[in-house]
Amino acid sequence: MTPEKQPPPTPPKNKGIPPQWSALLWYLPVMLLLLWIWQQTFTSLNVRTIPYSEFKDALRKGEVTEVTVKTDTIEGKIQERTPTGTNQPNAAAEAPANSGAHTNSFQAAGGSASDGVTPAKDGPPIELAARSTGKAPAASTKPSAQESRSFLFNTVRVEDPDLVRDLEAAHVKFVGARPSFLNQFLLAWLLPLGLMVLIWSYISRRMAGGAGQSILSFGKSRARLVAEKETGITFGDVAGCDEAKYELQEVVDFLKNPDRYRSLGAKIPKGVLLVGPPGTGKTLLAKAVAGEAHVPFFSISGSDFVEMFVGVGAARVRDLFVQAKAQAPCIVFIDELDAIGRERGVHVGPVNDEREQTLNALLVEMDGFAPNAGVILLAATNRPEVLDRALLRPGRFDRQVIVDAPDIDGREAILRVHTRLVPLAETVDLRKIAQATPGFSGADLANAVNEAALLAARRHGRLISQRDLEEAVEKVVAGPERRSRRLTEEIKRRVAYHEVGHALVASYSKHADPVHKISIIPRGRAALGYTLQLPAEEQYLMTRSELVDRIRSALGGRAAEEVIYGEVTTGAENDLERVTVLARQMICLFGMNERLGLAHSAQRQGGAYLHAQDGVFQRDCSERTAEEIDEEVRKLLASAYGEAKRILVEHRDQLESVSAELLKRETLDGRTFREMIGLDRPEEPPEPTPTRRF
Repeated sequence: MTPEKQPPPTPPKNKGIPPQWSALLWYLPVMLLLLWIWQQTFTSLNVRTIPYSEFKDALRKGEVTEVTVKTDTIEGKIQERTPTGTNQPNAAAEAPANSGAHTNSFQAAGGSASDGVTPAKDGPPIELAARSTGKAPAASTKPSAQESRSFLFNTVRVEDPDLVRDLEAAHVKFVGARPSFLNQFLLAWLLPLGLMVLIWSYISRRMAGGAGQSILSFGKSRARLVAEKETGITFGDVAGCDEAKYELQEVVDFLKNPDRYRSLGAKIPKGVLLVGPPGTGKTLLAKAVAGEAHVPFFSISGSDFVEMFVGVGAARVRDLFVQAKAQAPCIVFIDELDAIGRERGVHVGPVNDEREQTLNALLVEMDGFAPNAGVILLAATNRPEVLDRALLRPGRFDRQVIVDAPDIDGREAILRVHTRLVPLAETVDLRKIAQATPGFSGADLANAVNEAALLAARRHGRLISQRDLEEAVEKVVAGPERRSRRLTEEIKRRVAYHEVGHALVASYSKHADPVHKISIIPRGRAALGYTLQLPAEEQYLMTRSELVDRIRSALGGRAAEEVIYGEVTTGAENDLERVTVLARQMICLFGMNERLGLAHSAQRQGGAYLHAQDGVFQRDCSERTAEEIDEEVRKLLASAYGEAKRILVEHRDQLESVSAELLKRETLDGRTFREMIGLDRPEEPPEPTPTRRF
């Protein structure tokens, strides 16, 4: 016999959902508080507060009916008696005695006391007797009476030893009462604790510096979960770094199609480090990864981990990876990794100890005893030389992507990206602008395009012209024009000789960069004039002859002043600073000196991507070698200065004629300058490499 098949039991609703105990903990005190407020409000509306003297007066009159004696107050009920009557109170008081009628009324058959029929004992009704005699009945005169009005009262208790005796003498019912548990609990415990919590929460938010941050959330990660629609950036918006894009596209493709890689035994990189100088687009690449990956993307800065309390940064690292593993597969981007990834060592002080604890936590989370699956760490830094070696080993940051300054093709591609939404004139040649901006990063190019748009708007133009872009590049390199700076004719003539001296020496030096523009219009903070030179092509290496010619052309301005006036001014300060740094690099770093040979005598300051702009080096040689270096630097500069003076003396007529023309026009382009000196050199694309400042 087959047993009857039972239907499957219906699973209970909300199975597996834990009860919301936290909500209940909030509902209970709120409910008690509302109940207490209701009771206090209801009581205050029905109870009249009177002075203690009024209470004693009512007690003497016998109007107090009941009393509740509490610790600080006295509550009870008072029934006031207010006398009322007619215009003749004496007649009204004597009438019942003379008539002998009963004052007690009752309801008779077919009538009531309200009908005015009041029967008398052993006789006809009073109303009928009054009609027969024609006199007004005595009952028609209203007797005197007392209207009673009762209310609840409340008064503050004072020190009165005779209170109990007075209550007993007045035959008042009185009881004693203690404070209610609800009042005592709310006033003595709940209300003070609630105020303390509110004040604590307010102070903690102010200390944390933002909403949602409190003292108890120091160990919480500050990483922001970025949705795809919030970035609006894809790899199509990034240009000038094709190799870096390829490396990151492979990571994104692994997240989208993991089976294709796992079938070949490939493992996804745990960490990708973006390395490059500032402004080259490292953060932009990370945003593009967020827009392409279609997976959760956490963004945080390295400085967000470090606090004044030791252990907070490590707690935030652990909390970050807990959140990331809950969203796996996902990408975590840490900007400015060097804030927490510096090399560990023996340090004194809590700040370094806190940074090392944070780094240790990061190392363990990336590749520790517990597996870390599905979380890719993407980081960016411009100081890779200071990072700890344990952080850079395979298994943690498996891949390092170099994001360097773009070449000419990359700069042109970047310019096309930044000018997509900008109205350009048909005559604009972005290739020439790219040739005019060697060494520019993506941020510099974006700034130049924005400056060109501002210049076009200033002249009320509808399109951005080639001239606007060239002026913007000059503004970024040399600073804004200072036409308001008034110079005397003598100073303008000196500046003209100085700048033409730069241009003539460069033109008669075989390996110098061609001259693009000469101007005696003040720019920036200190430049009274400038000479822009542009390399004919991208330069990745420079020979000794090219460096010597660069030094010679930089000293041409000071040499022109000495040739014309026989004395020099302070205008060559920037030129002397630059040539001294370049000469010291040739001798100490490049080994371009026969006396000192191939020895490397100095170390750069600032790392691989943050070189010191003032040419500060750390000496790596003896005192005697340092003296020899100084002597060789002086010899090299003196030789280049002598050659510059020789060129200007030989072509003094050109120095005079070009300077006179420059005083008239204030600006000469490269083609006009070459035509005036009779040199048939092809025109070079616009923009400056070195900027000659007077």
